[in-house]
Amino acid sequence: MTHHFIGWIGSFLFATCAVPQAVKTWKTKKAEDLSWLFLLFWILGELLTFSYIVTDDILIGITHYPLYVNYVFNIIIIFYLLYAKKRYK
Repeated sequence: MTHHFIGWIGSFLFATCAVPQAVKTWKTKKAEDLSWLFLLFWILGELLTFSYIVTDDILIGITHYPLYVNYVFNIIIIFYLLYAKKRYK
């Protein structure tokens, strides 16, 4: 049970670590310091790892909800940052 709690805490921290950057970008309407390559690698890594986790969970019959929360939230944040990077040139 303790390892599940640790998993939820870790997922929460990972899921929210990009929030300060997203808030700053939203407030300042500046995204020029965000690297396209960084954002591209980040979104691809998130999407590929998330698809692996979901596929693996389906195959073995386990659901890792903390990981789902983490990856879905991060994917949303990254899409916003990609949008902001394109919009606030």
